[in-house]
Amino acid sequence: MEIQNKTVLLTGASRGIGPYIAKTLANAGAVLIGLARSEEGLNTTKAEIEYEGGTFHTISFDLKNINGLSDLVEQATTINGEIDILVNNAGIELCRKYQNYSADEIRDVLNVNLHAPLELSRLLLPAMLERGGHIVTVASLAGKKGMAYNTPYSASKAGLIMWTDGMRQELRGTKVGISVICPGFISDTGMFYEDHVDPPAMLGTSKPQAVADAVIKAIKNNSAEIIVNKGPMKPLLAIGQISPSFGDKIVRKFGVIEFNKKRIKK
Repeated sequence: MEIQNKTVLLTGASRGIGPYIAKTLANAGAVLIGLARSEEGLNTTKAEIEYEGGTFHTISFDLKNINGLSDLVEQATTINGEIDILVNNAGIELCRKYQNYSADEIRDVLNVNLHAPLELSRLLLPAMLERGGHIVTVASLAGKKGMAYNTPYSASKAGLIMWTDGMRQELRGTKVGISVICPGFISDTGMFYEDHVDPPAMLGTSKPQAVADAVIKAIKNNSAEIIVNKGPMKPLLAIGQISPSFGDKIVRKFGVIEFNKKRIKK
């Protein structure tokens, strides 16, 4: 699918990798509708994109409010017509021992990371099926291999990966493409970066621009899945599927469990 002059609804557009995705899509000629809780952050992204000659509209909205998504979609479609491309990028995480999560914390992670992308897609699909469109969801390698002390987040990202897998088969032969992006550890911005804890050296990090470039590639090529990680991740993930207990040993050896333990917020 071409991106020039297409209308894109991008969630999580105010911080982390969101502004990188927004700028890259704007540079490709898209009209952006950025969605996030932070109006200040959205306005920062808007100013940067408009300075470069792009178009960026803002909607301040909390994706925990699942029941408000229908009204949100209606508002978004009044800005520049029907949505051509949906990029589900927003996500939250909170590292805890599982028994120390509150019910509200688990609900919020699942709502923002999983329920909201599914519901936005459901609401936008009818028009996309008629006109054509593409859905890109930013998941995580944490959805490929569960992460200790970050299990609700892992569950939400695994759900996104499996939902995309099923939807890709369901949408085959239609005018709608669907892709999932699975980043590993991202440097310079984002959730673990803001915790000021160094990621496991053996797994390395990728730049946020690499995720933005993957989004563009996914839309243009209708890619099923793109892993953004410098290490030999696919063979390791395959081994983990064959032997989950051996996969656990690899994760421990790479220091992922200790990394998340350090990120636990009291």
